[in-house]
Amino acid sequence: MAGPLSHIRVLDLSRVLAGPWAGQNLADLGAEVIKVERPKIGDDSRAFGPPWIKDAEGQDTRESAYYTSANRGKKSITLNISDPQGQAIVRELTERADVLIENYKFGDLARYGLGYEDLAKINPRLIYCSVTGFGQTGPYREHPGYDFMIQGMGGMMSVTGEPDEAPGGGPQRAGVPVADIITGMYASIAICAAIANRAETGKGQHLDLALLDSQIALMSYQNSNYFATGKPPSRIGNLHPNIVPYQPFKTADGSVILACGNDNLFRKFCAMAGCTELAEDARFSSNGKRVENRVEITRLLQAIFSTRKTKDWVEALEAAGVPNGPINNIAQVFEEDQVKARKIKIELDHPVAGKMPLVASPMRFSGTPIEHKLAPPTLGQHTEEVLRALGKGDADIARLRGEGIV
Repeated sequence: MAGPLSHIRVLDLSRVLAGPWAGQNLADLGAEVIKVERPKIGDDSRAFGPPWIKDAEGQDTRESAYYTSANRGKKSITLNISDPQGQAIVRELTERADVLIENYKFGDLARYGLGYEDLAKINPRLIYCSVTGFGQTGPYREHPGYDFMIQGMGGMMSVTGEPDEAPGGGPQRAGVPVADIITGMYASIAICAAIANRAETGKGQHLDLALLDSQIALMSYQNSNYFATGKPPSRIGNLHPNIVPYQPFKTADGSVILACGNDNLFRKFCAMAGCTELAEDARFSSNGKRVENRVEITRLLQAIFSTRKTKDWVEALEAAGVPNGPINNIAQVFEEDQVKARKIKIELDHPVAGKMPLVASPMRFSGTPIEHKLAPPTLGQHTEEVLRALGKGDADIARLRGEGIV
């Protein structure tokens, strides 16, 4: 059964992560996604190794693991868009496209006659999604933007990490490029919304997605906490600014996360752990009181958790209906029974790596289920296929190759 966007064709001119992440989401949803890459070089992230993907004999290929994380389901063509002939092919592809994704610096594609205003004249139904560091307006619009710097500018690092005075304290970036990924997610939502709007109006539009905007939006209740108090939130490590206990505790042999999101769950925990006096203590009887007395309740609970091993705590907390979980490394993640049951790890046939392990889309549909068919493509793997679909013959393709256009 076809995916929910199987009627959509996407031209993906983006590189590295934020734009490609959006393109991958659309590919997962069934869209045909044609990824345009530079001849011989390709997407910058193809060089982001090691690690490299292994071939069937266990030897390193030149396919970076990073690249494969954001490009499954796509077709790759190589195209020199700085050349007028390459620009002409982009225009031909645009005539047949529903969506174009790009993350060039502000104004770069317009210099090639490939800006939104240019391509909308060719295809008024085109949904043109621009992903940049700072957007299409404002004094920083021409500045380049990278995830690390955006995490700093957008407030993420001010609330991530231990307090300055604690061992190892200081600002920390998240362990994955969250600014890039959340921008790709917002871009995916915006594109789907524009597709729905076009179904009603018949018109495309220009979507303006910025890493800084998206990172600020991702701060969610931290923004609201600031608006409510006038005080910027600070780093509190693994603690939660509004909920206690909602944090990891050291066990006899590791750590376990306890997540008591309401007073009832705290009482259930206390009954299970044999410390009902804490639930009855006026200092800890409500979440608000526990937040006020965070240091003392943490000290008391830590003494309790240190008496048992992680496995014992997880089993006991599960039996009591108290939300909890171990702190897994990535290898342990894929050994979880729930992860296996949900078939989150998949394998797709790859022309170099053979069977390539990948992560499935987390989106599940009852009526239009997602089918993963294409592994992340090798550079230019589908160039001839796409050019022939445009009506190019052998002589045309040979000439384009000879002149370095593809």
